[in-house]
Amino acid sequence: MREITPRKPLHFFVLGTALLYIAVLLLAPIVTIVQKALANGFQPVITSLSEPNVIHALQVTFLMTLGAVLLNTIFGVVIAWVLTRQRFRGRRFLNILVDIPFVFSPVIAGYSLIVLFGRDGWFSPTVFPIVFALPGILLAKTFVSLPFVTREVGPVLATLDTEPEAAAYTMGASQWLTFRRIILPNIWPGIMYGVVLTLARALGEFGAVAVVGGGIEGQTETATMFVFRALNDRNTVGAYSMSLLLGITAIVVLIVMRLLRRSIVREQASHVNHIG
Repeated sequence: MREITPRKPLHFFVLGTALLYIAVLLLAPIVTIVQKALANGFQPVITSLSEPNVIHALQVTFLMTLGAVLLNTIFGVVIAWVLTRQRFRGRRFLNILVDIPFVFSPVIAGYSLIVLFGRDGWFSPTVFPIVFALPGILLAKTFVSLPFVTREVGPVLATLDTEPEAAAYTMGASQWLTFRRIILPNIWPGIMYGVVLTLARALGEFGAVAVVGGGIEGQTETATMFVFRALNDRNTVGAYSMSLLLGITAIVVLIVMRLLRRSIVREQASHVNHIG
């Protein structure tokens, strides 16, 4: 599509509508959180974030998020490989299943985990509890962020030239060595972008975690659940402080996403030029 510089009244109307929409839905909440959190300076924020229950909520959030990122990175690449490089009966159905977390309500996802792993669930655990415990939170975060690595790596794998792989096999290289030396460097930007998206999605999850974890203070309470509880307890300083921290984290993730996207575009342009 050809880019144009606004000159006509209609152009300015469309531009103004877009800017107003973004300002109301995106910028206004961010500005409000920053203003409310820093209304009395940085000290109340630091004091609030230093409380033991807040630190524990942050630890649970980041540890479970990193666990979900690790699982979805490994299995996301495997699923992308299966969907891209293998042909089998049920492949289309599997491809549809991968996108279920995009349309599945997180609250229903959390309840489904209770049905599966609760006391009277289909797979009721006997060794350690899953529901209303940290493993349930890990499963919830993993579920809601499952598709991102697969969907970022899959298109990259589909466009790779298979001749270097065939040459490597001809020279006696193993499948693992070929993957590590030839395939992995080419799909690495896609993996990293998928990892960042997974991190962002898992970090901010609330619904599924609230249902399956129960939000038990000092045990299964995450950062997002702390904000919810703090608002109910009229602890506005704590709620705004945690929201500010999560907002800063989200901005950092956004910056990393932009940098990775530029890297992917450069890699694709370089690949096209090399082929040309």
